[in-house]
Amino acid sequence: MAKNRFNSILDSIERVGNRLPHPATLFLMMAAIVAVISAIGAWLDLSALHPATGETIEARSLLSSEGIRWIYTNVEHNFVKFPPLGLVLVIMIGIGVAEGSGLFTVLVKQLVLGAPKSLVTYAVIVAGIFSHLASEVGYVILIPLGAMIFHALGRHPMAGFAAAFCGVSAGFGSNFIIGSVDPILAGLSTSAAQIIDPDMYINPLVNYFFMVVSAVMITFVGGWVTEKVVEPRLGKYNGTAEALKVEGISELEKKGLKWAGWATLIFIALMAWTIIPEDGLFRDPETGGILRSPFFSGIVVGLMLLFFVPGLVYGIIVGTIKNDKDVIKHMTASMKGLASYIVLVFFAAQFIYWFNYSNLGLILAINGAEFLKSVGFTGLPLIICFILLSAFLNLFMGSASAKWAILAPVFIPMFMLLDFHPGLTQASFRVGDSVTNVITPMMSYFALIVTYAQRYDEKYGIGTIISLMIPYTVIFLLAWIVIITIWVFAGFPLGFDGPLYLS
Repeated sequence: MAKNRFNSILDSIERVGNRLPHPATLFLMMAAIVAVISAIGAWLDLSALHPATGETIEARSLLSSEGIRWIYTNVEHNFVKFPPLGLVLVIMIGIGVAEGSGLFTVLVKQLVLGAPKSLVTYAVIVAGIFSHLASEVGYVILIPLGAMIFHALGRHPMAGFAAAFCGVSAGFGSNFIIGSVDPILAGLSTSAAQIIDPDMYINPLVNYFFMVVSAVMITFVGGWVTEKVVEPRLGKYNGTAEALKVEGISELEKKGLKWAGWATLIFIALMAWTIIPEDGLFRDPETGGILRSPFFSGIVVGLMLLFFVPGLVYGIIVGTIKNDKDVIKHMTASMKGLASYIVLVFFAAQFIYWFNYSNLGLILAINGAEFLKSVGFTGLPLIICFILLSAFLNLFMGSASAKWAILAPVFIPMFMLLDFHPGLTQASFRVGDSVTNVITPMMSYFALIVTYAQRYDEKYGIGTIISLMIPYTVIFLLAWIVIITIWVFAGFPLGFDGPLYLS
């Protein structure tokens, strides 16, 4: 009975959500709403004191003379400078060659044929978690790949879509290996901690143990939700999208895979040669460091080549690439497939930049944080409350580093005065910021994700995605709260030099 009621709620959410206008239209409407609210906010003199800089943040009207001039002169800038746009377009050049040559198709076939079917769900989730080692490329590659794999297995493609999506999004708060986001957060945490203790330093591995345990939880819990909640609700796929045929690969294809594998290893070795030696070409020329080096600054290009090189070699071996014209043809085909995404991005970029210009997001975040601080919660209730705040704010602000730059100067000193180590505050933030990524249209890649879903049914919309992913949000949030509760009571270290308490 309870299960049927839950499914009814999700069905209702899907129906309501799918009645929303086209995502492009919706972003335009939300931009207009932001403009009106910004004018009201400026008229009411809404403001907040930035806890880090001491600067007074005031609401800026988009309907003032200055605001209208800004809108008119920044339309092109907002579109061109929208971060996910460049990432997607550059990577798709390499992906286009790998896909057009047939490499992806053969790899999926090999995975389907070689992996135990019972472990495919978990493998997709783990791959999503690992994808954060390469920035946010998982949103671009793994989500459609997860759908392809499930479809080839005769399972509902949207179940594979959901499994990959939950792994990629949860990868922000969980991973098996340190990623590029860790030093960014640690740097912001250090600055906030020094408000109380000028000698305090937070290292990038401060949450490592907690991240690994969280990754294990995400893998098993995400697999259970996919197979026991999401997939039964989806039922049998009756769409028109064709699944990859699960057939054995030919000897020529095996040869192509072999040479593509060797090409990949050689490419990785060359990239390692630029970063591992102390005088490596792609190390930071000033400090000799790795984390903030040209290697990570240009990681998108590296990823594009990681797909381009084996795709090119495979295509040459099997005959799908005979000359340079074939290479360009495959690149062009991949770009054509992004036409609807580019249109969506145009409107999504305007909305997000308008929201940022108005300062409404900053004011909401700062005042929300100050309110929770004034309530006077202590101990574990404060931690849980902070997780919920992070989850809520993530529905309105997409940038994790921007949110942390605002929240850290308030909550880290407050937690330190309560004897909690800054690493615990940071871990709590990451939990909250991870669980709602899958249900917020404010997430930068949400438009792309809707586009992926519509490959399997044109009727799929925002409501479909939200109703599909809500079970992950709810269950991950509960499971993570249980884990962090156990962690606090047991007193386990969060990571290297990451105790729970200061004393």
